[in-house]
Amino acid sequence: MPELPTLTTSPPRTARTEAPKVAAASLVGTTIEYYDFAVYGTASALVLGPAFFPSGNPTLSSLAAFLTFSAAFLSRPLGVVLFGTIGDRLGRRQALVVSLLLMGVATVGVGLLPTYETAGILAPVLLVTLRLLQGVSMGGEWGGAVLLAAEHAPPGRRALYASIPNIGPSLGFLLSTAVILPTMNIVGMEGFTDWAWRIPFLLSTVLVVVGLWVRTTVSESPVFKAAARAAESEPVPRFPLGALFKQYPGRLLLGTGAAIGGSAVYYLTIVYSLSYGPQELGIPRNTMLTAASIGAAAGIAITIPVARLSDRIGRRPLMLAGAVGCVVWAVPMYASLSSRNGLVITGAYTVGLMFLALMFSPVAAFLPELFPARLRYTGASAAFILANTLGGGFAPSVATWLNSHWESPLVLGLYTGGLCLLSLLCLLALPETRDHEFDV
Repeated sequence: MPELPTLTTSPPRTARTEAPKVAAASLVGTTIEYYDFAVYGTASALVLGPAFFPSGNPTLSSLAAFLTFSAAFLSRPLGVVLFGTIGDRLGRRQALVVSLLLMGVATVGVGLLPTYETAGILAPVLLVTLRLLQGVSMGGEWGGAVLLAAEHAPPGRRALYASIPNIGPSLGFLLSTAVILPTMNIVGMEGFTDWAWRIPFLLSTVLVVVGLWVRTTVSESPVFKAAARAAESEPVPRFPLGALFKQYPGRLLLGTGAAIGGSAVYYLTIVYSLSYGPQELGIPRNTMLTAASIGAAAGIAITIPVARLSDRIGRRPLMLAGAVGCVVWAVPMYASLSSRNGLVITGAYTVGLMFLALMFSPVAAFLPELFPARLRYTGASAAFILANTLGGGFAPSVATWLNSHWESPLVLGLYTGGLCLLSLLCLLALPETRDHEFDV
């Protein structure tokens, strides 16, 4: 395995003073992107199955809706190729602006779609098309957002600044819940299923405009600028993903494995259980949304403290602790659903999502630190997106299939715990990266 990159210089003082602004701008954009994604995930769990895939069997309708959810993950690798090439060759900021604009167009488009009753087979075809565009956008979002923040960070605080946009996925889910729950309470479940499910999608217009304005006001990464000046001696490959597979295959695979368990925990908790709990166990939808929201808020609360600690003691100790916690807690967390008790479920989800934060917070610095500057956007994005696709994108569909054969929620815990064990083993095989500075 090639040596990890080292650096003898640090970001210039002007870049360091701008670091908080850049981190905040990355957080705004990431939150909006994951709001859009979370809105679809929640809607697919609640209403999109009957609206676009009508069937006399609720399980088949839900499975079809979750498969469209998975479709976006299939197109994420295309986003890695597209935005990784833009980010490594043309700049981090340009890639992030385009990815946010694409996500906004696709999300608003979902809110304007006719249903199957109105347009027939054209409705699900258009839905899948827009989902694929959302996936392309997400393929370049996370890696670029955490990278722009990390490459502006002062020495010794890289994980801290990279973790700020990493709050975006949970914050986006909370924002989507803050829109969906009041809407459901105002119009009722029937009204929400009939027409009001469109409101959260259409509200994305305002958020995207704000996000684009914020992202166009920040400066380009100083590390990218330095790498661009040095490109004459070591040019960026025309196809960064190909160079990544050729030069760093082991690091890419292990980095993907390190993040795969956390992806499963996130998507099974935030997406799948919102459908599984009400449909299969009779748990009120508001109870499931509240439990997931409180758990996500707890994860957000410890994200920055965990990142600060990882800047002091290293990435691996905290990520390993989170992986062990997720392996041990996966079965009790999903077994709590059998209680049908809101307090028990909320407590179990809160513990589980805090273990997830131990894994997820340092990974924002850990994955970029595995790759050199000229391949860093592509490398960090590819590892994270592959983990999301394999561990998270197919998780709702796999879980639906598992529960069609074994009705106990214990199956969810065993499935998730197995993926978290894989992450634990991959982390043990990877080196500590805290003391390896970014190269230029």
